Amino acid sequence: MNQFEKNVQSKRNDAVDSGVGFVVSFGFFAVMFVIATVIKLIGS
Repeated sequence: MNQFEKNVQSKRNDAVDSGVGFVVSFGFFAVMFVIATVIKLIGS
């Protein structure tokens, strides 16, 4: 085992981090879609 495997900075589960990243990015694009839809409805 090398020194990086012995001295890890974060012992958290990677699945939790990737899930949070997915939810945040999905939420961002969902908000952009809602804003664009509202602007389209107002403009027509």
